[in-house]
Amino acid sequence: MVSVAEVRLLRAGDIRDIAGRLGVRPAKRLGQNFVVEQGTVRQIAALAGVQDGDTVLEVGPGLGSLTLALLEAGAGREARIVAVEIDPVLAAELPRTIATRAPRFADRVDVVAADALHVGEPQVGTPTVLAANLPYNVAVPVVLHLLTALPTMERGVVMVQAEVADRMCAGPGSRVYGAPSAKLAWFAAARPAGTVPRSVFWPVPNVDSKLVAVTRHRPPVTAASREEVFAVIDAAFGQRRKTLRAALAGWAGSAAEAERLLRAVGVDPGARGEVLGIAEFARIAEARAKPEGTIL
Repeated sequence: MVSVAEVRLLRAGDIRDIAGRLGVRPAKRLGQNFVVEQGTVRQIAALAGVQDGDTVLEVGPGLGSLTLALLEAGAGREARIVAVEIDPVLAAELPRTIATRAPRFADRVDVVAADALHVGEPQVGTPTVLAANLPYNVAVPVVLHLLTALPTMERGVVMVQAEVADRMCAGPGSRVYGAPSAKLAWFAAARPAGTVPRSVFWPVPNVDSKLVAVTRHRPPVTAASREEVFAVIDAAFGQRRKTLRAALAGWAGSAAEAERLLRAVGVDPGARGEVLGIAEFARIAEARAKPEGTIL
C-alpha cells in the first residue's frame, strides 16, 4: 500500500491554488473542467487496472489530479505514464506538481505537449492503456485516432459527457446508435463503467459525465479496408431517416446499385443504418470491391 507521504493527491483547494499561481482560468474552447474530487480519480485509476509493464497514455492531465491517482494505483508495479497535454502552460507545470507530490515516482512520467488528435508512436511510444478525461466535442475522434495510431493500446477508460458515453456504448437498434458507435466497434468493445456527477469538476459543467471502459478486439474478418468500411458507415448515417438503398446511393453510384449490393450480402435495402452491426457494414464494403456475380 502506498503511503500518503509517497503520493499526495490534489484537493480542490490545491487545484485552485495552482491555477491561481499560473494565472490559469479553465478554457471553454479546450473543454477544460478539472476534477477536484479524489474519489473520482481513484475510481478511474482503478478501472485502468495498471499492471506490471504497462505504459499508460493519459490524455488531458490538466493540473495532475488523475496523473497522481494513476501513480498511486500503479506505485507497486513497474509501469509508466505518458501524459499528453495540449495546453503548454499546464504541460510545463505538471512535472513540477509530480515532483512535489509524488517525488519517488517522478521519473515514471513523461509529459508531451501536443494535441492528442495528432500524436502517434513517434511522440508517445507504444502505450498499452488509455486513461483520459475528454472534452465532449473531441472525445470520439480522439479515441478513434488513438486506437488507429497506437495498435499496442489494449484497453482504457475515458470520462466523457454522459450523452457521448451513451453513444459510444450503444449497439445496433439503440436510439443513440450511430456512426461513432459503429466505428468504435471496429476496434473495441465499449461498456458503461460508472457515472460522474457534475459537482466533482471545477468549474461545474452543465452536464453530468460517465465513464466508458474500452477493450480492444480484432476487427471483422473482411477483405475491405477500414477506410472502405468507414465510408459505408458515414454514408449510411449521413441521412438517418433514409433507407439504406437511398442513403448508400451516392456511395454505390446509384440507388439501384446500392440495392444490388445490399441484397447480395443479405441486407434489406429498406432497412436503415441504425440496425446494422460492424460486421454487416464490412460485408457491404467488401461487396462493392468484388466484380458482379462473385458475391456470395
